[in-house]
Amino acid sequence: MNSKYKILVTNDDGYDAKGLEALRKALCELEDVEVIVVAPANEKSACGHSLTLTKPLRFVGLEENFFKLEDGTPTDCVYLSLSVIFQEHKPDLVVSGINRGSNMGEDITYSGTASAAMEGVLHGVASIAISQVMDFNTPNEDYSLACETIKKIVTKIRNNAFPLGEREFLNINIPPEVKEAEMKITYAGYRIYANDAEVHRNPRGEEHYWLGLHPLNFQARSGSRGVSDYEAIRDGYISITPIMLDLTAYKSMQKLEDWLL
Repeated sequence: MNSKYKILVTNDDGYDAKGLEALRKALCELEDVEVIVVAPANEKSACGHSLTLTKPLRFVGLEENFFKLEDGTPTDCVYLSLSVIFQEHKPDLVVSGINRGSNMGEDITYSGTASAAMEGVLHGVASIAISQVMDFNTPNEDYSLACETIKKIVTKIRNNAFPLGEREFLNINIPPEVKEAEMKITYAGYRIYANDAEVHRNPRGEEHYWLGLHPLNFQARSGSRGVSDYEAIRDGYISITPIMLDLTAYKSMQKLEDWLL
């Protein structure tokens, strides 16, 4: 019987992303660990928690314990891996990343990286999403601090069990341009959004649009909640946020009942 600690790794940047390879190498450095990578064949950034139901999917083996999933999303990667590769025994942990760019605040709902972790905990597997914050005007794909952080967290989980409850996962964001940083437990921040779409025309005069990326502008949430993920990153800390899948607005239930019933 293979007693190694099994980690399923995926991402949303695609199987050939530098962050995925850095994560894979870092986890393989841990003792008695078996890392199985199943990642999308193409970039699936901002695909959310989408599951493919309208066409078949196919594993493509690239090397031992490394697969890409043709036409698959990060959620597909976790779902199918648990159904096929880990049919008899679930992995001990799902790790999604290292994402190229942040996943903070409400952006978590867009994130394929975070959604892979969501899928993991839906199936009862402890899960982590990890992202490297960067300035896309001058991107520096240095994942060294992210790798050291994930190794510390995984080792802590192995020695002391996963610290969160049912259907809760860890969302980790790493500050840019630093070699070391302290960790800070945070809440998901309140991002300020704006619509931004650029129109272009092809040679026939037909319009098409590119959706723009907005600046990372946040504001504080009302009430005392501690430190947000955005504030931690701004101040040079590693942000560690516990995320739950229960989206119920409990504080509004009585108000809704009084209004409707």
